[in-house]
Amino acid sequence: MSSTYGKIFKISTFGESHGKAIGVVIDGCPAGVDFDEEEIQHELDRRKPGQSRITTQRKESDSFQVLSGVFEGKTTGTPVALVIYNEDQRSKDYGHIADKFRPSHADYTYTEKYGIRDYRGGGRSSARETAARVAAGALAKRMLQGAGVEICSYVSQVGRLKLDKNYTELDLARIDDNAVRCPDEATAQKMFDYIDEVRKAGDSVGGVITGVIRGVPAGWGEPVFDKLHAELGKAMLSINAVKGFEYGSGFEGTALLGSQHNDEFYTEAGKVLTRTNHSGGIQGGISNGQDIYFKVAFKPTATIMRDQESVNEAGEPVIVSGKGRHDPCVLPRAVPIVDAMAALVLADFMLRARSGRL
Repeated sequence: MSSTYGKIFKISTFGESHGKAIGVVIDGCPAGVDFDEEEIQHELDRRKPGQSRITTQRKESDSFQVLSGVFEGKTTGTPVALVIYNEDQRSKDYGHIADKFRPSHADYTYTEKYGIRDYRGGGRSSARETAARVAAGALAKRMLQGAGVEICSYVSQVGRLKLDKNYTELDLARIDDNAVRCPDEATAQKMFDYIDEVRKAGDSVGGVITGVIRGVPAGWGEPVFDKLHAELGKAMLSINAVKGFEYGSGFEGTALLGSQHNDEFYTEAGKVLTRTNHSGGIQGGISNGQDIYFKVAFKPTATIMRDQESVNEAGEPVIVSGKGRHDPCVLPRAVPIVDAMAALVLADFMLRARSGRL
């Protein structure tokens, strides 16, 4: 099983949804990075369950402990190990699917690959694992801030409800002003009401998160196989429930002519800029100094509070009934996960860029 990401700034996560704890080991973090525990906890609080009635009601404080790699508020250059103890497991909620395969979950594929699975909350396949990524990503964000890089994400679509505004038209400081994490108040309220309606019906809904990265200098990326956009795509597609990734003009750019799509260059105060940014800040797999923006598509949560047809491990037809505590829409809690994965990608490329030329 691959539980490690990164080449220089490298993380390895461990733990299961209903195990004793989850955690992460961060290797390759330079010495002297400010280790702000409040900042890390803030990011974990943004991801944790029980934030509102449109999220799972599992109660986890997601408080973390530092096991190594930090001294007097700074990283020491040695592996940083963080652990988060699980506090509110209800494994009995999953006894009814111990030998059944839940539709669109990893139950069947894990059983086929490993011959065994932890059915309690999905075990290792649970989105609970992403808390470890968020903790590591918060440290990566701190490191990137020193280089002037800022990362933020927001919910831009829930079901067919879409925020039809470019990120440049929004006040991204307002992302956390509401439970949906959409920076447009009117649209956010419509999204909240719709998610709540879906929740009451025992169903679920997906949507889209838009990510924006500012301040990345030109020159980050490692062609040909580790292109910046390829690694961002891999990182986002590794998040539970993600079904798609696009950056820059994405699929809509295919409808344009080359004369419309090309980003013309010009110089201002000795700096090379582009008049448009259909490239999404990346050309040839390398950052060009403009804003990097992308979209991540999330499917509806697989667990719903309705009866569904399935089979058990013996191949016999069964009915799977939804039980337990689940998000009717994963997007509000996925925003800090998207932030974290973007930060992990960029922290790694920042360190790799330092060895790219004399």
